[in-house]
Amino acid sequence: MTPEQPGHWHWWILAVALVILEVFAPGAFFLWLGIAAGVVGALAYLMPSLGWEYQVLAFSLLSVISIIVWRKFFRAQPSDTDQPNLNRRGEQYIGRLFTLNEPIVDGLGKIRVDDSTWKIRGEDCPVGSQVEVTGVDGTILKVRCKT
Repeated sequence: MTPEQPGHWHWWILAVALVILEVFAPGAFFLWLGIAAGVVGALAYLMPSLGWEYQVLAFSLLSVISIIVWRKFFRAQPSDTDQPNLNRRGEQYIGRLFTLNEPIVDGLGKIRVDDSTWKIRGEDCPVGSQVEVTGVDGTILKVRCKT
C-alpha cells in the first residue's frame, strides 16, 4: 500500500460516515452505500495489494447492486400497515354511501364528500338518490345507484 492508496480504514471511516448520514437523512439510501464501503474496506484489509482503481470500482458496483437488490426486495415485501389507504384518498371512500345533491347526467356528476367535491362516474341517477362508491379512476369516483 502506497501513501496515496486508500487503506481499509479509509473505507471503514467512509462506511461509518455514510451510516451516520443515513441516521440524519433517513431514506435507506446512504445505508447501502455505507454497507458497500464496509465491504470494500474488508476487501482492502484481506487484499492489501488491491489497487485504488479496483477499490473504487468495487465500491461503485456494490453500491449499485445493493440498492437494486434492496429496492426489488422492498417492493416485493411491502410493509404491513394499519392504514393501507392512507395516501390514497379516493380508495378510502370505496363502499361508502352518499346522497346526490346533483343528478348524474350522461354518466357524470359530482358529490360532496366530507369537505370536498368529487367528480363521479356511473349510471344516471336523480337528485336525492343514494350512491355507493365502487372504485376509483384517478380523481373520479365510480359509483352505483342504490335507490
